[in-house]
Amino acid sequence: MSRSDDKLLLANVSRRGLLKGMAGASALLLAARWDLGLANEMAQFGAGAMPGGWVDNPNVFIHIESDGIVTIINNRAEMGQGIRTSLVMVAADELGADWDQVRAEQADADQDKYGNQNTDGSRSMRHWYQPMRRAAAAARLMLEQAAANEWDVPVHEVKAGIHKVVHQPSGRELGFGDLAKAARELEVPGRDALVLKSDSELRFIGRESGLINGELKSAHPRAIDGEDIVTGKAVFGADVDLEDTLYAVVARPPVYGAKVKSVDDSEALKVPGVKKTVRIEGTGQPAAFNPLGGVAVVATNTWAAMEGRKALNIEWDMGPAGDNADYTSDAYRESLEKAAQSPGKVIRQRGDVEKALKDADQRVSATYYMPHMAQAPMEPPVAVVRVQDGKAEAWAPVQNPRATREGIAGVLGVDKENVTVHQTLLGGAFGRKSKPDFVNEAAQVAKEFEGQPIKLQWSREDDIQHSYFHAVSVDHLEAGLDGEGKATSWRHRTLSPSISSLFSPDPKHKAEFELGMGFNTMPFSIPAIRLENPPAPAHVRIGWFRSVYNLPHAWAIQSFAHEMAVAAGKDHRDYVLDLLGSGREIHNLTVGDGWNYGEDPDLYPIDTARMRRVIERATEEAGWGRETTKGRGLGLAFHHSFVSYTAIVFDVEVDDGGELTIHRADIAFDCGPQANPERIRSQLEGSCVMGIGVALKSEVTFKDGVAQQGNFDSYLIPRMSDAPKVVRVHLIDNPDDAMGGAGEPGLPPVAPALCNAIYAASGKRIRRLPVGNQLGG
Repeated sequence: MSRSDDKLLLANVSRRGLLKGMAGASALLLAARWDLGLANEMAQFGAGAMPGGWVDNPNVFIHIESDGIVTIINNRAEMGQGIRTSLVMVAADELGADWDQVRAEQADADQDKYGNQNTDGSRSMRHWYQPMRRAAAAARLMLEQAAANEWDVPVHEVKAGIHKVVHQPSGRELGFGDLAKAARELEVPGRDALVLKSDSELRFIGRESGLINGELKSAHPRAIDGEDIVTGKAVFGADVDLEDTLYAVVARPPVYGAKVKSVDDSEALKVPGVKKTVRIEGTGQPAAFNPLGGVAVVATNTWAAMEGRKALNIEWDMGPAGDNADYTSDAYRESLEKAAQSPGKVIRQRGDVEKALKDADQRVSATYYMPHMAQAPMEPPVAVVRVQDGKAEAWAPVQNPRATREGIAGVLGVDKENVTVHQTLLGGAFGRKSKPDFVNEAAQVAKEFEGQPIKLQWSREDDIQHSYFHAVSVDHLEAGLDGEGKATSWRHRTLSPSISSLFSPDPKHKAEFELGMGFNTMPFSIPAIRLENPPAPAHVRIGWFRSVYNLPHAWAIQSFAHEMAVAAGKDHRDYVLDLLGSGREIHNLTVGDGWNYGEDPDLYPIDTARMRRVIERATEEAGWGRETTKGRGLGLAFHHSFVSYTAIVFDVEVDDGGELTIHRADIAFDCGPQANPERIRSQLEGSCVMGIGVALKSEVTFKDGVAQQGNFDSYLIPRMSDAPKVVRVHLIDNPDDAMGGAGEPGLPPVAPALCNAIYAASGKRIRRLPVGNQLGG
């Protein structure tokens, strides 16, 4: 797709007017969407366009017992981001529930009942904030109506308070528990009857607690799972152990697409505790969410299964010569860097870049590299599956319950209604557990053991060597500068294998959603722009990794903008603000992006005024421009992703021996309205540390198709000594815009900001990640 018309659509007034109009006329709009099936069928964007859409029926999500205990159902995966607390908190606040009497319950996989349950794309809160508030508002109105019926008074005379309903003229009160039975028997009110609480009536939503950047904030509900996690009572996937469970591990093909040619399991069966071996059918390439194949060893305990796996004698068919079995990282990188020197598929174009580069007073060029990475959650993949009488029951830490349920049904050849999936807590995920191949493996093994639970456990080595890897990338950029250092042209070629290669023959080009992650949406105001995407074949499973293709795009663009500023002899902050130009809103379609994270581009344009604001806030808080001592410097980067805006400034020191110390990070963030600022801060702090690992340490390399790293001794992640001594998060209050994401947008600017700071401190330019020993004295 080529874009020759790169005009910018300005829509500030109409968009904000529309948002405010939606808030003011919510009753009318909600009434029009009462038919959920029709609403979701007609929806083009947002929650309604997702498979399963949204549900706001209070009888689905809210249950009140006679003793007053309120149970709120959470339909999203809890993997450390705090969504079980946040969504339950939103509903409890709208309902008026006493937090001490609120309980959370995790929904089983049932998209028809609970709406979309796939937890990815940083959209849990922005897609479910309004449905959960509406469900709670409907439940509150039902309690008020039940009280009015009990007292034989008009409903407008009663009002729900904190866990009770009060008859205002007389002062009579009834608790939620007293009214629960009668309320359940009432019809659910139409959306046109709902009135959401005003901001002044809310106790939890948008409030902060604790010591925030040195200032003590008000009280806030405790995290629902917090105490159980720190005391070891929380149930993650690895904690599920049923009676009579057998344990399994799998010997998987070392090369993507390889198959078992022959297997001798005689020695494995001699290992005490080993019961049986089971062939796992693989699908080859494209793999989708199916197992890679191999041989499972089933035993009475995990250790015996692992020892049995070591004793297997497997001969592998690695596939035809020249295919994945020849995949080697250094050679692949060289091939991409060579391809980056030639034109590729044109994605976006404005002006005559060739002429502008030729006429430039100064040309700047650079090539950036980012390696494969594995998500490596602290809890490796694990699943428990029991198959009995044509039905299956599974317990697993999965991000995508629907895909898990359908995958098991496919393995067993049964309807999905015969499959129950219990979603446990996830000990981290970062995109890995949105692919439920590990549960499908467990189902294949469980087929062979009717009625007996099978717990299939991945080791850390399994997890790193057989991941759905973050795509390796090469980005080549060129810019022309005039006599004053101002950018006159920009050419960017990006090369990465595509996630689409999982689901269809390898397209060798990035898909629209991958290009829309900061590449064709690059917001700089430059007269001549040409964006290209040369081909890059996939040789391993490519999958979602936190922030996905925003990582390489931000890494390259933000690093290169800094190189341009240095070449121009300009201050980096001032230079990028000039590149952004005046505050304006860029409609995604005008830059060739038809995806926009699945959101309405009229409500979610790229707003350069908001981008400028986070840059200005982060640099102001960091003391940008202050004098620094020898070996110390500040580095800036920013990025728009998941319809939110992030800027970060690092203050680092590099000594004469190349030792790096990160003194401080200042992060400015604008996600629009903030439902739970405390969790937003946590997500940004976590992104900062994870991004430091991306920048400094994490890399998976391949030789002859085989991953060379296996555990944390070789696949390196950040340690305490790598973290900033101080992390300060500066949330920008922006309630008048649409709600953005928070789980992923903090990650993309970390690596370029850190490497820009390293340059400021040491003069060493980093263009290849991870930094590793490139700072050595």
